[in-house]
Amino acid sequence: MGIKKGISLYGKYASICVRSAMQYKLSFVLMILARFIIAFCEFLAITFLFSGLTELKGYTYGDVLLCFSLIQMSFVFAELFGNGFQVFSGTVKRGEFDRMLLRPCSLILQVIGTKFEIGRTGPLITAIITLVIGVRNSQVQWSIGTALTLIVMLVGGTLLFMGLFLLGASFCFYTIEDTRVLHILTYGAKEHGKYPLDVYGKGIMRFCTYIIPYTLIQYYPLQYLLGKTSQWQYALYPLGVVVFLLVCYVVWSVGVSNYTSCGS
Repeated sequence: MGIKKGISLYGKYASICVRSAMQYKLSFVLMILARFIIAFCEFLAITFLFSGLTELKGYTYGDVLLCFSLIQMSFVFAELFGNGFQVFSGTVKRGEFDRMLLRPCSLILQVIGTKFEIGRTGPLITAIITLVIGVRNSQVQWSIGTALTLIVMLVGGTLLFMGLFLLGASFCFYTIEDTRVLHILTYGAKEHGKYPLDVYGKGIMRFCTYIIPYTLIQYYPLQYLLGKTSQWQYALYPLGVVVFLLVCYVVWSVGVSNYTSCGS
């Protein structure tokens, strides 16, 4: 399937999901409102923390808000486009994946097309607000280079979370049930990623560098963004997430090749 045709088909999938959500307008509005309030409370928690602090291990209030907004946006976009992987266990148990195997279309495209959760964009509002405040109050010296770094961090973060969703879905081929233990690596990362990772100590930094590469999309490019290092290569570190994404795809492909139906 060509890229143009794939994008067109995904657009149709997304359109169906949006129209379906709009059938229950009150539920849609309440979902956005609820998720916005949850994310806004996280923003307030950071604000209250800095009401008694000027810096947190060298990071100002604006620096932390910048970090928080980038992680929030990355997770929201990953959920928006990749939520089909998060509910994949149900797809397998209901036998829907068996039908997908019979269609002449990319399996990944079909899976992500089953869930386009426009109602999950509530935290995006908070992320935009905190990004604006963070940009105005951070130590960043803004230029074309730092602006591009910000964009690369956002894209890299989105791909990282989508890779983790894909990895979680891959385990459903063997367990059938949803592997919620991997939520530690997704929702947990979203929670802890709102602060620069080096505030948690060297152990967490090693894990987030050599096991799940969160530092590639958060800590290292953030150092360049805030002017804490002159090594411009740090701005390109989020591109390394592509390697992690390929590993997740290999795990997915092995799972598909060994899939024998759940017997539904």
